[in-house]
Amino acid sequence: MTAQGRTLPADDAADLREIGFRSLDFSELALRVEDEIGDELNFDAPGLRRIATVGDVLDFIEQLQSA
Repeated sequence: MTAQGRTLPADDAADLREIGFRSLDFSELALRVEDEIGDELNFDAPGLRRIATVGDVLDFIEQLQSA
């Protein structure tokens, strides 16, 4: 987000819409995580619909890494 000139949220409870985090941002984040772990993330669309806060994104990525 800082690379795009946006301010990082103060905490994990920040609403994604309010901070301007779009689906494209999530896709970019997922690709970076895949690069880091050297494996493809396997997730379903219904799981993505429940993501509303920064904390939800972090929890979701953590779950994917442990699966």
